[in-house]
Amino acid sequence: MARLNLLEETRYEKLPVTIYANKNEASLAVAQRIADLIKRKQGRGEKTILGLATGVTPIAVYAELVRQYKQEGLSFKDVITFNLDEYYPMGPTSVQSYVTFMNENLFDHIDIDKKNVHIPDGTLDKDKVAAWCLEYEKQIEALGGLDLQILGIGRTGHIGFNEPGSAPNSGTRLVTLDDLTRNDASRDFGGKQNVPAKAITMGIGTIFKAREIILMAWSEKKAPIIKKAVEGEISGEVPATFLQLSDNVEFVLDEAAASDLTRFDTPWLVKDCVWDNTLKKKAVIWLANTLKKPILKLTEEDYNNHGMAQLAVEQGPVYNINIDIFNQAQHTITGWPGGKPDADDSQRPERSQPAKKRSIIFSPHPDDDVISMGGTFIRLVDQGHDVHVAYQTSGNTAVWDDDVLRYMEFATDFNASIGEDTGKLKSIYNDMRAFIAQKQPNQIDTQEIRNVKGFIRKSEAISGARYAGLNDDHIHFMALPFYETGKTQKESVSEKDIQLTVDLLQQIKPHQIFAAGDFADPHGTHVVCFNIILEALQRLKGTEAWVQDCWLWLYRGAWHEFATYEIEMAVPLSPQEVIRKRNAIFKHQSQKDRAVFPGDDAREFWVRAEDRNRETAQCYDELGLAEYEAMEAFVRYRF
Repeated sequence: MARLNLLEETRYEKLPVTIYANKNEASLAVAQRIADLIKRKQGRGEKTILGLATGVTPIAVYAELVRQYKQEGLSFKDVITFNLDEYYPMGPTSVQSYVTFMNENLFDHIDIDKKNVHIPDGTLDKDKVAAWCLEYEKQIEALGGLDLQILGIGRTGHIGFNEPGSAPNSGTRLVTLDDLTRNDASRDFGGKQNVPAKAITMGIGTIFKAREIILMAWSEKKAPIIKKAVEGEISGEVPATFLQLSDNVEFVLDEAAASDLTRFDTPWLVKDCVWDNTLKKKAVIWLANTLKKPILKLTEEDYNNHGMAQLAVEQGPVYNINIDIFNQAQHTITGWPGGKPDADDSQRPERSQPAKKRSIIFSPHPDDDVISMGGTFIRLVDQGHDVHVAYQTSGNTAVWDDDVLRYMEFATDFNASIGEDTGKLKSIYNDMRAFIAQKQPNQIDTQEIRNVKGFIRKSEAISGARYAGLNDDHIHFMALPFYETGKTQKESVSEKDIQLTVDLLQQIKPHQIFAAGDFADPHGTHVVCFNIILEALQRLKGTEAWVQDCWLWLYRGAWHEFATYEIEMAVPLSPQEVIRKRNAIFKHQSQKDRAVFPGDDAREFWVRAEDRNRETAQCYDELGLAEYEAMEAFVRYRF
């Protein structure tokens, strides 16, 4: 019976999927399967032929294999590896090369014979690439083929570097990279302009010949493409869908990457559900959106025809359900994000007391506060709350080199105008110009350059916070140490990061905390900063009475908004407030026009923010609620 139920739940899924609670559990499981394979073949006196992948996805798998080698005696002497791909052109010692990646994450830490390591050669003359690729195929075939191929998946649906348009029988070859793939790699290369336009990749046909294929994916960012790969039609537009044709494939996912699959996203379509309030709200809003109807116009027939008959029977009549969900959505709307004084707060998202709250807005980067909740920020100040803002990182990796020189020239001219000696400034400026002229992609800036970039972001943040109405003593710059590496790759969180946050929280003793909850941030800073806040609060919870009465609200950054059913506080903005928010964002001049790391969205940050806020308001309007110019959305985190 359980087997039948599982088949029903997964009937939209066209290949086997295994889901783990998080990427760490999933990575340990995959690593154990690789280790078991190696041991089985060693026991038979055979070599293990592995196809390996690069990128963020397999890092924890490789770390566990290294641990098993060092602590449990797992040997790689009888292992032969073939990597999926390499950028072209690319030198093997470059920090962005997959040779460097594999050495740093695996090969330099185990007992593998380097003669048994095969990685596409990014140094070949172009006229020799085709012959080299053919030889790569022959080497794999001569060894009897790959025992196991591990894969990641790109947001274009590429496996290896088999981009949209790749043929299912393709072999190892030179390919042109998709624009989105190059965008995703831009941070590693110090800008998209430095990302190679081509790569050498093992083909889909080569991958198919492996006796076992495991595709891994972690994080909500991968959820949309995973849904296409697992449930979509087979298409060259999503190369990973060709894996549906294999009898030897398995997708290994964390819960976040699996979240868009039908059995999790719209489970009422495939099974009976336990209808808690969250699922009910999600389903009713989904139904309204699907049918393009206001909530209060949904009918019993609509429920029955769209997998929600069980809900109608168990909790109906459906009009009562509609009224309930409509009221819940309506009660999220408030013009008083700090609570409305002397008002009944039983149907409002925030408490009415205390009437004037101490609020702190944590901003991972120096502009997240105004981009993500600038309208709410201004309204909190206007309504008389004691508002603080804390900029958690300097943001000094996201400033153009040209801006550094411009600010240095300004400083030199200003000092000269007031009769100050400019000799030292000119010397530092000349050193900066010389360094920038020969700077390599993603090379760490000198400390002086990093300082100036940090000063630029700091001055912009002060300007934005002042525009929102704050006094300088309510503006805090934390410069958390984990960020201050000068590299896109940051350090691990340290005790100092947490203690700095503990100290600030103890100083302010807030009733409200606003923090970035945009964990799909492609650069990872948001989730790191949030976890630091959470750890600080957990430490204070047992000793500080104020923590018990402190509410933590999450906002989303410039990447994605909360789903409508998740929103617990929606702050409407008037046309004038939209303009005030825009002006606050404009104070961050170094991020305007073309940011250093814009992600895969070409719009300027202020445009993204306005479009997103208007889309949120439109979602509410389409559900039959009041029509507003724009809305900022928040979800309460109960820690």
